[in-house]
Amino acid sequence: MTRIIITGAKGRMGKALSACAPSHSQLQVVGQIDVGDDLSAVIAGGDAVIDFSSHSATLGVAQLCVQHQKALVIGTTGHYDTEVFEIKKLAEKIPMVWASNYSTGVNTLFWLTRKAAEILGPDFDLEVVEMHHRLKRDAPSGTAKSLAEILAQVRHLQYNEAARHGREGIVGERTPGEIGVHSVRGGDVVGDHTVIFANVGERVELTHKASSRDTFANGALRAAAWVVQQKPGIYDMQDVLGLK
Repeated sequence: MTRIIITGAKGRMGKALSACAPSHSQLQVVGQIDVGDDLSAVIAGGDAVIDFSSHSATLGVAQLCVQHQKALVIGTTGHYDTEVFEIKKLAEKIPMVWASNYSTGVNTLFWLTRKAAEILGPDFDLEVVEMHHRLKRDAPSGTAKSLAEILAQVRHLQYNEAARHGREGIVGERTPGEIGVHSVRGGDVVGDHTVIFANVGERVELTHKASSRDTFANGALRAAAWVVQQKPGIYDMQDVLGLK
């Protein structure tokens, strides 16, 4: 039995994790932490922490996990480069799963995106479009950024240089070295992502649409059961699902 602690327990994903956990017989929720609660008071009783709090809290959660030698599943997005650097250093001491999206379907989309980019080649223009609910705070979504990073890797580009976050005004013709990344916000959309490969005379689109947060919650719970068996290091859902 793997004992898990959920941080960000009162948020949308935290509630989904709590609701889905009983269907995972190998897991037991032993702590639910949110703003104002003290993770250090309960962390000793867990084997892994699933963090869906906020990017500003994740580093502190990771430091506590290292202190108590607990595995960590990170579901927060929107981290600053300095936060990413510090968290990755801590992964030398404990096993972490850090994914922008824990859905099995989205991780299949990651795999398909890489294969399509390799097969279609450099003549196709690359665009990523994502839509989320009106309350989402960061843009682009972590999933959209991951998709664009995959495309950049295949094209041997740097994401920060290639990404074009929307277009306005007289921007000139589209250059071969850019990857469009566009964010749409509205309503209660859980998460839609489309990767567009556009060439003269034809277009290929790969789309994933999530209608329930349970898909992400079940993936994160699966990751928690998996990560406690791993050596220190950073893993993602491709590792959990055996897609690498």
